[in-house]
Amino acid sequence: MNHQSGFVSIIGKPNVGKSTLMNALIGEKLSIMSPKVQTTRHRIMGILSKPGYQLVFSDTPGIIEPKYKLHGNMMQFVNESLQDADLVIYLTDTFVSAEKDAELIERIKLIKVPVLVVINKVDELKETEQIIERVAFWQEQVNCKAVVPVSALNKFNLDVLISHILTYIPEAPPFYPEDQLTDRSERFIASEIIREKIMMRYKEEIPYAVQVEITEFKDEPQLLRISADIYVMRDSQKQILIGKGGVAIKNVGVASRRDLELFFGKQVFLQTYVRVKENWRDDERLLKQFGYKSE
Repeated sequence: MNHQSGFVSIIGKPNVGKSTLMNALIGEKLSIMSPKVQTTRHRIMGILSKPGYQLVFSDTPGIIEPKYKLHGNMMQFVNESLQDADLVIYLTDTFVSAEKDAELIERIKLIKVPVLVVINKVDELKETEQIIERVAFWQEQVNCKAVVPVSALNKFNLDVLISHILTYIPEAPPFYPEDQLTDRSERFIASEIIREKIMMRYKEEIPYAVQVEITEFKDEPQLLRISADIYVMRDSQKQILIGKGGVAIKNVGVASRRDLELFFGKQVFLQTYVRVKENWRDDERLLKQFGYKSE
């Protein structure tokens, strides 16, 4: 057959660069990014198809201690990604110590499939010796197949990482068409682009209280019409999100439309409506509606 296909799950603590890594490997921005924790809430698959192999990466939420039902469902996405993985990438960065990751490391030791430890953000280390020391450190901590230093942001050493991954991927035909980039719908991608702009523009509780739902996605020959409901949990949050005279939410719309047009390759007409759903993060019915519960 001479063709390899497999599933690769990327796990780790929040803010170590899981989404940046998957986007860099795929060559497309499929997962939204921000410096805030809980930016990734779903399991998002990115499909890399090349002559001779297909790798299906899973970008997963950062591993946290659940405070809401939403968090519990996010951690379930992580667990599901481990169940069907042929290989697991445990992503850390140069600032994370084994002491902070002790509980997670113990969980990694129980994983049955091969594990690669990938150290991200090595461009922030000044000396090569620091990278060598960090690699040796993680080799001692985890019984893994290899420790690979990378910079996802600068796409450094990603070819070496791919080579390591392919060592543990079985021979199999492609699971998806060669031109497919993700398992997610266009509606989902649109909602995530809008949520990213909110994550980047607001502080304190707003980014974590927001959920975006696409209510209309009409693809016309020359125009893509999108309507989105943006949910928050309190009237006070609604006022902050909208801003004085509606300026804040207008700026979100302008930034969102720019990225939507870039991704979909056509002009976008975007309408947004801000609505209140109290305590949606603990509401089973709403969590299912918003796609946070597995079928």
